[in-house]
Amino acid sequence: MSQLPRQHTDRNLALELVRVTEAAGIAAAKWIGRGDKNAADGAAVEAMRHAFDSVAISGTVVIGEGEMDEAPMLYIGEKVGMGGPEMDIAVDPLEGTEIVAKGAANGMAVIALADKGRFLHAPDIYMQKIAVGPGLPQGVVDLDAPAGANLRNLARAKKVDISDLVVCILDRPRHAEIIAECREAGARIMLIEAGDVAGCIATALPQSGVDIYLGSGGAPEGVIAAAALRCMNGQMQCRLLYEDDAQIERARTMGVVDPNRKYSLHEIAGGDVMFAATGVTTGPMLRGILRTESGAVTHSVVMRSKSGTVRFVEAQHDFAIKHWTNA
Repeated sequence: MSQLPRQHTDRNLALELVRVTEAAGIAAAKWIGRGDKNAADGAAVEAMRHAFDSVAISGTVVIGEGEMDEAPMLYIGEKVGMGGPEMDIAVDPLEGTEIVAKGAANGMAVIALADKGRFLHAPDIYMQKIAVGPGLPQGVVDLDAPAGANLRNLARAKKVDISDLVVCILDRPRHAEIIAECREAGARIMLIEAGDVAGCIATALPQSGVDIYLGSGGAPEGVIAAAALRCMNGQMQCRLLYEDDAQIERARTMGVVDPNRKYSLHEIAGGDVMFAATGVTTGPMLRGILRTESGAVTHSVVMRSKSGTVRFVEAQHDFAIKHWTNA
């Protein structure tokens, strides 16, 4: 198995990833509020693909995007990078396509990077998820426990009342039972329209006010969120959900041995991991793209599990000097 580059090279690579998400974010921003999620996604994909040409890795996309929505995508197995250490890549060029199409909050361009073979090769199906932030006893919550029990344990660990806890859940009919259980237990709920990568990461951000993420969403997004939580010392458990035998068979061809396995955070995103994201529309973690007379201002985050460092990067892009795809 290949190892990540030396420390200084590692830092340079982290900054290169930010340039890739910046390119995707700026491209997608042209479609904010225009009602065409596929056009926004397609613009982000092409910009991200082009920006990867200048990154010093031999990368393989193992978590792609778009299969469920039949949208443009960086496909699973695609090779990217200009050459260098072999690494696996998880991408969502535009997390929250509908968010951006509607001009709503929390759209992001995201990338995660790991040593070859260390990401869960998840097909584009649904995944059951539970996530909490750092500083908590290991196993404080469990995917198989009732929502009420998890909330009681979490409240005890945080030394607060259950009524002080905020649960982030995707606003979907399939979550009606979980929502009812959380409200019966006395917790508050933050329903989000889309963007469960941001929802999971919010559990590790004190300023978000979110204590726990519950529910099901896309499996690729689950792997990307796990990479970020690895860097932030959070906790997460997941299980793949299948609609039919064809999805189970597809998962087996991607290396899933036990279809019903409950995955821990390190099983989803193991080894040395990097994560980068650029805001497209403003959310609790990142500000959205700000257009200026000469270009744009971007707000991004880059994380590395090796150091536990979380850096926020604000960049000004002058399109007259250098085209943004190479910024």
